[in-house]
Amino acid sequence: MKILHTSDWHIGRALYGRKRYDEFGQFLDWLIGCIETEGVEALLVAGDVFDNGTPSNRALELYYRFLCRVAGAGCRHVVVTAGNHDSPSLLNAPREVLRFLSVHVVGCMAEATEDELVVLNDVDGKPELIVCAVPYLRDRDIRRAEAGETFEDKGRKLVEGIRDHYRQVGEAAVAKRLVLGGNLPILAMGHLFTSGGQTVEGDGVRDLYVGTLGQVRADIFPDCFDYLALGHLHLAQRVSGSDFRRYSGAPVPMSFGEAGQRKVVVTVNAGTEGVTVQEIPVPCFQSLATVRGDWKCITERIAELKKAASPVWLEVIYEGDEVIGDLQERLRELIDGTALEILRAKNMQLVQRTLSRMATEETLDDLTVDDVFARCLAAHEVPQEQQAELVTVFRETVAALHEEVSLGEP
Repeated sequence: MKILHTSDWHIGRALYGRKRYDEFGQFLDWLIGCIETEGVEALLVAGDVFDNGTPSNRALELYYRFLCRVAGAGCRHVVVTAGNHDSPSLLNAPREVLRFLSVHVVGCMAEATEDELVVLNDVDGKPELIVCAVPYLRDRDIRRAEAGETFEDKGRKLVEGIRDHYRQVGEAAVAKRLVLGGNLPILAMGHLFTSGGQTVEGDGVRDLYVGTLGQVRADIFPDCFDYLALGHLHLAQRVSGSDFRRYSGAPVPMSFGEAGQRKVVVTVNAGTEGVTVQEIPVPCFQSLATVRGDWKCITERIAELKKAASPVWLEVIYEGDEVIGDLQERLRELIDGTALEILRAKNMQLVQRTLSRMATEETLDDLTVDDVFARCLAAHEVPQEQQAELVTVFRETVAALHEEVSLGEP
């Protein structure tokens, strides 16, 4: 069976306030064509279908229209699992209806391990593949909180919970294979952050398991998995160098930091004789570019970009020594009448002057949540030896809040 592995669509994601529905629609149109051209029989979407737990009507329309078109492209099965950005209840709500379209949805950890197993049949209706459809495993699902436990205890229990769940699902898949007969391949899905995973600035990826990033190692996955289709990291990459344990990455750049990065989907040929893997490049549907340097560098680079045939969205970062108080106006004059559009302009020289004078005009756009917390610790003169533990607790709290938002809870 030929499978296509993709993840992290983040439908509905905006870039500095600019909506990107046309871009997402073009990608889904391209994906339909890719499925037809490659003869894909099963599509695996490993989490973060949407960018948040309350997607807009237009985002939902793109998703459901795509699912309706997949069968017409010759793809017999679709398996969708939730990521940390998805609302489990929203994904699960139509799953009984979608099942009639051979679309299998797992929005949250199932009460019975067997319910995360999906058996895919060949054209004759005979079992051909077993998929362990494991969604994003939330802290509350796999770890029981106990009074007095330390942060290290929480991290250890969380890792143990992840390992135990994958072990149980793997054992259930092997048992199912014995019942069905034959040497059926077993593929697994997941949405998490493995040790050594690569990220890029501005991709919005958060450490899913706070404080345990270095402990969520590749060896938590059972050896019975012939292929592991992972989501969450936006850069396509192998896990521990293995061709058969991979992140497909986000097919659409989520930030200017991802501009120019290699974007792919992964096709997997799985049969009783083994598994082969191939990456297929995803075309760029909207050009992004970062222009940085002094005013001379910026003007020269923009002059080059003016020659582009298609529209380009720009991030401009001025780093020169000259004080330019009217940077926005100058930039508007530079791009007037061109296909260039500036989504973000940052005057680093002005920011540095402002900070040096201890002014209060600095905006939150220039700071991360960790930066703000660090400023609070400094302002309250918290002793250095106490800061590490406070930062750890703060990050855990922020991650928990993000999880609440992804679930659509107040």
